[in-house]
Amino acid sequence: MTLSPKNSTMPNTHQKDGFTLLSHWGLILVEGPDAATLLQNQLSNSVLSMKRTGLGQIAHGSDAVRLAGYCSPKGRLLASAWLGLFPESTDAEDRFALFISKDIAASIAKRLSMYVLRSKVKVVDASNDWEVFGVYEADQEQGTLNAPNDSLALRMPDVLIGDTSFQRILIAQKKSESIESIAGQAELARWNSLEVLSAIPRIVLATQEQFVPQMINFESVLGVDFKKGCYPGQEIVARSQYRGVVKRRLQLAHTASSILALDLAKPGVELFHEGDATQPCGMVVLSAPNPSNLDHIDFQVECKLDALEAGEIHLGKSDGPVLKIDSLPYPLLEI
Repeated sequence: MTLSPKNSTMPNTHQKDGFTLLSHWGLILVEGPDAATLLQNQLSNSVLSMKRTGLGQIAHGSDAVRLAGYCSPKGRLLASAWLGLFPESTDAEDRFALFISKDIAASIAKRLSMYVLRSKVKVVDASNDWEVFGVYEADQEQGTLNAPNDSLALRMPDVLIGDTSFQRILIAQKKSESIESIAGQAELARWNSLEVLSAIPRIVLATQEQFVPQMINFESVLGVDFKKGCYPGQEIVARSQYRGVVKRRLQLAHTASSILALDLAKPGVELFHEGDATQPCGMVVLSAPNPSNLDHIDFQVECKLDALEAGEIHLGKSDGPVLKIDSLPYPLLEI
């Protein structure tokens, strides 16, 4: 099997390519003739007419890969997932793979199963039977990545760091003693850093039900289809979009690395503006130390827009580490 780039002669210290086991990622499989209907009625993005991807092939492009959210009836995100359609054979029934945070995979699979009723569909949390890997490669090496013959693989959006664009692939494969699942901490650190700097959020247990999709730019990274039919929380998500009531947004930020900052660099940790030490103005969505700049910790944070206008924003408490706001790598859709 091949889990790393074919051309892997470049030393890992350059961090231009690598692969790593993603033990914090899980996998949900939704299979059967009614799988598409079930997901279409539950997720924020459309799954209809998605392109099928064979085992060992890499799903790529908006017709084969979708980012979707799963909302509560109040429009708050319970989960986010990267989806691909991977039937076991060309004439087999639909099988959707949802790459999702492992700490919420079981509860989300159980919740989806509640809506199966008499539909011909099976929902399985496969996180204990499959391993998820991340593969990344710098732009000068693009085109050399491939996936094992029996794997499920999809390409996530590239991430631009300076003048280098990194390609990212999620790969899931059934657990086997023959799989080399151990990779160095440097590769995992680079993967996590790329995810944070992509400014594409991922919901984890600590941030469940904290955000309406627009509060973390979910519509701007193509995670919401406003033309599809109803799904849980759809009315609230649509109202937020068309009435322009979103006053919070996801931002990229960084702070100087320290023992305190590292301890507070966790999803769900609150932010405080210097002008109001009693009420939080935001929350950490994701974070990761920057492997290219060991003095920096990078963050995705959800924050009140008016808190960005003046004054300092602190991590964790009113006198915590100061966050410096960075530019987003994409434009926000107008609301």
